[in-house]
Amino acid sequence: MASLLSKVMFGASFVLAGTQLAGCDSTPEEGSLDITPIPSEVVWQKGSFRLSASDKLYIDAPEEDRAILGAYMQASPLKLQLADEKTADQGIVLRQVKTLEGITSPEGYVLRSNSKGVQIEALSGAGLFYGLQSLLQMADDGESIPAVEIKDEPRFNYRGMMLDVSRHFFSKEFVKKQIDILAYYKINRLHLHLTDAAGWRIEIKKYPRLTEFAAWRPSAVWKPWWFGDRKYCEQNDPRAKGGFYTQDDIREIVAYAAQHYITVIPEIEMPGHSEEVTTAYPELSCTNEPYKQGSFCVGNEKTFEFLENVLLEVMELFPSKYIHIGGDEAGKGAWKVCPKCQARMKKEGLKNVEELQSYLIKRMERFLNEHDRNLLGWDEILEGGLAPNATVMSWRGTEGGLKAIHAGHHAIMTPGEFCYLDAYQDAPSSQPEAIGGYRTLEKVYSYNPIPDSLTIEERRLMHGVQGNLWTEYVPTPEHAEYMLYPRMIAIAEVAWSKQENRSWPDFKERALNIVEELKQKGYHPFDLKNQIGDREESKAPIQHLALNKKVRYVAAAWSNYPANGEATLTDGIRGNWTYQDKCWQAFISKKGVDVIIDLEKEMDVKSIGADFMQASGADVFMPGKIIISVSADDKEYTQLAEIDNKVSRDGGIAFKNFGWEGKTKARYVHYQALPSKELGGVLFVDEIVVK
Repeated sequence: MASLLSKVMFGASFVLAGTQLAGCDSTPEEGSLDITPIPSEVVWQKGSFRLSASDKLYIDAPEEDRAILGAYMQASPLKLQLADEKTADQGIVLRQVKTLEGITSPEGYVLRSNSKGVQIEALSGAGLFYGLQSLLQMADDGESIPAVEIKDEPRFNYRGMMLDVSRHFFSKEFVKKQIDILAYYKINRLHLHLTDAAGWRIEIKKYPRLTEFAAWRPSAVWKPWWFGDRKYCEQNDPRAKGGFYTQDDIREIVAYAAQHYITVIPEIEMPGHSEEVTTAYPELSCTNEPYKQGSFCVGNEKTFEFLENVLLEVMELFPSKYIHIGGDEAGKGAWKVCPKCQARMKKEGLKNVEELQSYLIKRMERFLNEHDRNLLGWDEILEGGLAPNATVMSWRGTEGGLKAIHAGHHAIMTPGEFCYLDAYQDAPSSQPEAIGGYRTLEKVYSYNPIPDSLTIEERRLMHGVQGNLWTEYVPTPEHAEYMLYPRMIAIAEVAWSKQENRSWPDFKERALNIVEELKQKGYHPFDLKNQIGDREESKAPIQHLALNKKVRYVAAAWSNYPANGEATLTDGIRGNWTYQDKCWQAFISKKGVDVIIDLEKEMDVKSIGADFMQASGADVFMPGKIIISVSADDKEYTQLAEIDNKVSRDGGIAFKNFGWEGKTKARYVHYQALPSKELGGVLFVDEIVVK
């Protein structure tokens, strides 16, 4: 941990919002404050505390916290030994108190350092622990701590990270290694996505087939398996790849997290993303056949028997108040024709399959509530009516979370635009293959979870923020760390620090140091200092003959990605590395792109072209055929080019221009781009450039 002491230089004027300088005999000194996330209030004092081998650690706190904090500090770079009694206020003193001026959160703390020593006060063991993280980061060279007074507390109670261990399994040692870093940057929740189609990852004694069969597949890497036959295999099959956590493994992870004041939240997917279960136990599906259905049969009482038995074992292992039940992307087609599901709908007076899903969610919530647990689910649990006490984790933008808040429910914000860490973080050609998208450190850091439109009461329902690492395209531990850091540390600051205290230039400087320190500690972060950055074409508008000219859509654009509406293809704005930047326009029909541009008068034309992108992981593909024609009267068209393009699923994100060059005269330009017959998918185009 010694290598994780980040160095951020601040001048004499560094006083954060809301702080005032101490008494007349104390003036701020120029020095370094090495704390991430940035604290609430800091006042610089004179001098520093010089550490020595004789310094002791005195802890006045309940015995359980005292044991955790003492062991943690003995293992830290400071290697402080625990003192039985406080001696003359020398050394490091931790004290849990009942009240603390200016602190409202149990995780907040006040840290005061001077030439005699350091005192940290907090309302709980967690608060003392976070004060220690700040202390460790302040220890510039392991010998001195600057004299300051810090009042600090988190903006949100819930500060989380989700790790998908289904698509690719990660060992308990890897999970514990991440807990070290998460705790250091004051993250307090670790959400484990334990079950999904790609593999069941937790031992359930009542259902051994889940780990004898559903945890294994004949392919170590998700991509060829998913786009192949998606078969599972027995654990003793020589081809078997995968794994699971034994119940003892889970107990070890949970205990280790607790020693770092982190709560581990389990996710057991239902009713969808459950192909591995409905194949291991096909009687739980509507068809009763393996490999036929990915969602549970909600009309079958055996489904609820299974889910409740699984959750009983899960709750025995995880003390977390929250149990995550997924609830996203359920395939509801089979429910419409399943006799048992239809009978359930009739009996319960349910109007549609959305209400049938809501029936399952509400029933599982009642079961969890009976065991003093609360249900947490992705924002699809809003469909058909939200369970009374459920908390919504909003991933499809912020709308789901805001809808839940307006209805009086707690929400945890994790919108894909800012918080999904499986996207490219730099120019795709420079990066390992990802599922798509482009999410830089700056983009992640720019997220403000609380819009101005929320009332004071509604803001209290905003429970927190979480970063998610889905691992379809993340097969190794090294790759996982590369995708997590430093973006997860940006989320830590978003979740902890006041909005008005945050500064991107300041954070970037700290992040550059943190990346180097993470490397020294044996982690594998993204190399921030060599970042390429945005797509060159996106940096400035382009001038061309069709700029701001009217576009007639023979085939409509896809409303899910409207970009700049009917102005998109001639507004001069080129897209970045992602179709989510609102500059790329989508087309999803069989006609693909089919538009006519009116140049308003006939003119000499030398080239016509457009850029397309491919992100095969998201079913975004290049066109299979491009046809370019021109006309003087919008009646008779002359074809200039017909381009056949072979489209492949191989590779990651790619960009290609399809166009014509030559000499002609034209007023109307007809540009067509048809999807490939083999792969189809979505076509994305940013600008049709006419020169």
